[in-house]
Amino acid sequence: MAKDEVILLDFWPSMFGMRLRIALAEKEVNYKYREEDLRNKSPLLLQMNPIHKKTPVLIHNGKPICESIIGVEYIDEVWKDKAPLLPSDPYEKAQVRFWADYIKKKVYDSSRKIWATKGEEHEAGKKDFIEVLKVLEGTLGEKPYFGGDNFGFVDISLIGFYCWFYAYETYGNFSIETECPKFVAWGKRCMQRDSVAKSLPDQHKILEYVKVRRQEFGLE
Repeated sequence: MAKDEVILLDFWPSMFGMRLRIALAEKEVNYKYREEDLRNKSPLLLQMNPIHKKTPVLIHNGKPICESIIGVEYIDEVWKDKAPLLPSDPYEKAQVRFWADYIKKKVYDSSRKIWATKGEEHEAGKKDFIEVLKVLEGTLGEKPYFGGDNFGFVDISLIGFYCWFYAYETYGNFSIETECPKFVAWGKRCMQRDSVAKSLPDQHKILEYVKVRRQEFGLE
């Protein structure tokens, strides 16, 4: 099956876009990366994602796939010649989807409160974030990756947040490694993979981005 044109509409600090970058890298798919200005969205983005009007959007032969988790599943199903990202067993597949859904519902909202709010909301966000990481650390257990010996779907769903940890720690005034050492060890392990290392921006660049956003929010 010919794999023709693949385009990724993305925004560089987006942990959601990082999922698709990593999945495409794991499958060794050549694609065109198009950076979006979210204050001045391109006509292509508005055309390809008219419902949510946000990144990331994967465009395969002119057809859009929106929402990052759905996009990772799509990549796994289309490019089957490389190692699978999801297990084939229906029960195991249901489990990894459960944890990807947990990450979607829990990690972003709590982590954003650490740097984008103040006062009680900030403290509640930090508390919630640490609790969520402890739950994830518990399900990771002693395994190298969430899928066991193989880097896969849950790892891809989560690892994009790792490059934001420095910003969370800076504005949360806490150490993630102290709270969740196994989780941080997992993050470092994932960063040894080319697909991850080349897809995640530098943590200091993320911190600079966050500083600008905080100034816009009147928090600096």
